[in-house]
Amino acid sequence: MASRNKNKHTKSKSEHDDNEARLIEKGHKISDESSTVQEMTTGCQHYFGSIEDGFSISIIENMKEDYGLFVWPSSIILAEYIWQQKIRFSGANVVELGAGTSLPGLVAAKVGAEVTLTDYSSEVLGLSWGVWDEPIFSLRPNIILGADVFYDSKYSVFITTYHNRSGHHLIEFLMEKWHLKCTKLVDGFGLMPSHKASNLSGNIQLAEIVLDT
Repeated sequence: MASRNKNKHTKSKSEHDDNEARLIEKGHKISDESSTVQEMTTGCQHYFGSIEDGFSISIIENMKEDYGLFVWPSSIILAEYIWQQKIRFSGANVVELGAGTSLPGLVAAKVGAEVTLTDYSSEVLGLSWGVWDEPIFSLRPNIILGADVFYDSKYSVFITTYHNRSGHHLIEFLMEKWHLKCTKLVDGFGLMPSHKASNLSGNIQLAEIVLDT
């Protein structure tokens, strides 16, 4: 009897050790998955102006998700332009198309604009690419923003920063193709303070566009 109890105790301890080992292994897997998610998520701080009259915006980027959850260079340049044009944006009715991490729209809001963010997301006003979205266009904003986006507007100024990636997709080619008229076209990096421009790369232009009628 004692022997059977001893064997039973030994078996129970063995089962306990096996269960503990499985839990530890499972814990390692959960820890590894959690670590991977943490590695894919990063935060970045964007500063505008000086300590006395400026502000900073914190953005959480998720490298594992689609393109929309990353702050692209075009978005950084557009945000800087809005800061430099803050008097113009103060009090304006602004819509940002395909906002993603929303850096330009957030800067516009910080300088006093009334901003509506749009994207293919439930967190902001929904946007269906290539489809007329009445709730968006009925807003009749003064200014429409878009980083790496094109839009033909009859009633609003469209300000975009565009990354020229190939000869067939140069901003001049696309404006002619879609009958758009550029009222301002500048080198995006020329707008940036040197310490900010040094962290970016590419051929990016900023354009203010209206429909060529």
